[in-house]
Amino acid sequence: MTLNMINKLAITFFIFLFCCRFCFAQSSKNQEPISIINDWSSQIVLAHITGNILNSVGYKTKYSFSTINEQWGSLSQGIDHVQIEVWEGTMATMFERVIKSGYVIDAGSHQATTREEWRYPTYVEQLCPGLPDWRALKKCSALFSIDGSNTGRYVAGPWEKSEAARIRTLGLNFEIDTVKQADDLWLELKSAIKQNSAIVLFNRSPNWVEAVYEGKFVEFPEYHIDCEIDPKWGINPEFHYDCGNPKNCYLKKAVWSGLEDKWLCAFEIIKNINFDNQNISKVDYKKLGYDEAAKQWLNENRSTWHQWIPARCKVGNKLHG
Repeated sequence: MTLNMINKLAITFFIFLFCCRFCFAQSSKNQEPISIINDWSSQIVLAHITGNILNSVGYKTKYSFSTINEQWGSLSQGIDHVQIEVWEGTMATMFERVIKSGYVIDAGSHQATTREEWRYPTYVEQLCPGLPDWRALKKCSALFSIDGSNTGRYVAGPWEKSEAARIRTLGLNFEIDTVKQADDLWLELKSAIKQNSAIVLFNRSPNWVEAVYEGKFVEFPEYHIDCEIDPKWGINPEFHYDCGNPKNCYLKKAVWSGLEDKWLCAFEIIKNINFDNQNISKVDYKKLGYDEAAKQWLNENRSTWHQWIPARCKVGNKLHG
């Protein structure tokens, strides 16, 4: 064997070793689970739907509890990888900040639009004529009291909101009762409906509640950005927040910036995932549990989510990343 042949064999061998090392690295990389954030009810169900879709093409997934305030740090650091429900009304400021940082990527919008506002069961309109106009609450505050006083009770969710400022600015005779966790809101609602009593509480749309319990949002003065920054704007020239919350807000998806390089097919699938209001609202996790509700949706909507998977990413084809 000549020296030239030995050199060629050595080069070939080293190329083979490099390729095997690269393939092993890629294979090992794909075995690491993709961490999907879940916190509140609709997000938990959508997280499980997303996880099941990723599982169907060979990825491992896990679910991570992370609050609204904590999730941006975990996404930025690659501790968690996917947030499937970014609500404009609650999360826009931090979302836009981490997008600018480059550590988190905007993975596109759902067709669904969102709203977060005070809501009441429809029958309350018979008890408090004038609703949904907010001014009716001034006349009917005693109806919403639980201690026989004239001060109404507004049941708030466990999220930081400008509710106290709005109550003061609009002169509403209401006090805020904040629940410890989101599901407590629905317990309060169910209890009030059972007794046919008046209740006004925080709710968001899309949400399964609107598909199960008929109700309406309170219509406060239309939102404008100046409502938050210029006290002279609006009906009360002395204070901010004399308006309602924004309507028709976005519902987006966010991913860790390294997701595309590490799990390309997962990144493309997540970009394609697209829920509308009806699809989110009709998922009643209360009867089935989060995972079962997700599986039911997947079984009933196969043609929809199959279209979210690029052809080259489906089982039987090469998984890219």
